[in-house]
Amino acid sequence: MSNFRKSPALADFRRIVVKVGSSLLVDSAAGKLRHEWLSSLAEDIAKLHKDKCDVLVVSSGAIALGRAVLKLPPGPLKLEDSQAAAAVGQIALARTWSETLSAHDMTAGQVLVTLGDTEERRRYLNARSTLGKLLEWRCVPVINENDTVATSEIRYGDNDRLAARVATMASADLLVLLSDIDGLYDKPPTDGGNAKLVPLVERITPEIEAMAGISGSELSRGGMVTKIEAGKIATTAGTHMVIASGRVPHPLQAIAKGAPCTWFLTPANPVTARKKWIAGSLEPRGTLIIDAGAVAALKRGKSLLPAGVIRVDGAFGRGDAVLIRGPDSAEIGRGLVAYDAEDAAKIIGKSSSDVLLILGIEGRSEMVHRDDLVMSGD
Repeated sequence: MSNFRKSPALADFRRIVVKVGSSLLVDSAAGKLRHEWLSSLAEDIAKLHKDKCDVLVVSSGAIALGRAVLKLPPGPLKLEDSQAAAAVGQIALARTWSETLSAHDMTAGQVLVTLGDTEERRRYLNARSTLGKLLEWRCVPVINENDTVATSEIRYGDNDRLAARVATMASADLLVLLSDIDGLYDKPPTDGGNAKLVPLVERITPEIEAMAGISGSELSRGGMVTKIEAGKIATTAGTHMVIASGRVPHPLQAIAKGAPCTWFLTPANPVTARKKWIAGSLEPRGTLIIDAGAVAALKRGKSLLPAGVIRVDGAFGRGDAVLIRGPDSAEIGRGLVAYDAEDAAKIIGKSSSDVLLILGIEGRSEMVHRDDLVMSGD
């Protein structure tokens, strides 16, 4: 998957995040949803879903829909007005996605996130687990920034970067940014210009960033600059990205059929990138000493269960990185622990089924899940 010599094909991917902007969903002039276009996108998603592909949607549109429902005048909104409009719009947005996906026999699950949910490890793990369970149940998560509570200091402000964070959180192998432009051009595609579409970006270089324009310029504001930033986030985490036009019916089918677009490649894949992050980028906050049986289980690719832990050292919180050592103190690996140190100490050596009785809460059955674990020597 990491060695494409030409533009990939949509069918190559098994977990795809699709970002949809509010200008695609809502006809701002009429203040109405673009139902026909949305139905065509849902049909595309249904085809991927039927082919056993996991699909997640990052959808803008809550504020735009709220404005339409409330009949607010055009022009900039104050922060509290935007938040209140989003409160009304989120209901309409969730209902729209639920009804549209349901028409194609798919179940939508709404997930509202803020910047902290993708930046703080504890909340990141909670959100990741929720997305994982929805996908396991074959639902289509529909993710949006929680504009009703996010202030300017704690919000993304654009769904391109949010979509990239969601893609890395969900270990997606492709991020699709549906845009009002069909890709990255070598210069701003102004009227009468001779700008050329760049079909393939193997690596995001300063030259590629320069093509996006200067951040804050009229041509790039909320546009290509944020998409390049999203590309950096995605490709660093092992996720390929494509920018394509959302102004056409069946936009995903259009990509599959070779419509003009820009592919951004990654040399890694989501699993190896995540393992590298756990192994090298996080400072261990504690240590789990495990027995010989647990060592053997981990080497077979299993998760670490509480029953296999014989001692807990350090003051760590849920989601922190910990060292995992065998009974001879040799380092076996590193991982993200699912319990605080205090709770972990209470359940060592116990069956996962005893966690509820001991802690009074139904925690995770694994102390460290195999997806959050990297073995020494990997």
